Amino acid sequence: MLLYYIVATVVIAIDQLTKWLVVSKMELYEQIPIIDNFFYLTSHRNSGAAWGILQDQMLFFYIVTVVVLVGVIYYMHTYAKGNKLLSLGLSLILGGAIGNFIDRLIHQEVVDFLDFIIFKYDYPIFNIADSALVVGVILVIITTFVDEKKKGKA
Repeated sequence: MLLYYIVATVVIAIDQLTKWLVVSKMELYEQIPIIDNFFYLTSHRNSGAAWGILQDQMLFFYIVTVVVLVGVIYYMHTYAKGNKLLSLGLSLILGGAIGNFIDRLIHQEVVDFLDFIIFKYDYPIFNIADSALVVGVILVIITTFVDEKKKGKA
């Protein structure tokens, strides 16, 4: 179980380091092309959730994040023992949630900087914590489907 807390801690560290670099080295809204017409580093702030929804609802985000953190830790200790993929997914969710929670507590907004244009769609700017959350949720979904399939065969 300790390994999965280490994974969460590494996610938090990388997330906070990259956000610090963006804040300290780039002007707000500055954009650095990495791959033209596909990938940019863009200094952006978001006081809401994904796609900018629920702007300035910090109390809501604090409550939801604490509930999620308690739920993830409980689930890791209760149901994920012995399931490496589920534990990894939950540890990524844990690290991502804490990474963005730190921003909200300290700055009242989240630092975003990964900016992709995919098939002419300018995808909402995101960060390492967001990426960890998405990958973690995908792993939890995959694990759930695999477990359900195993139960169906039994």
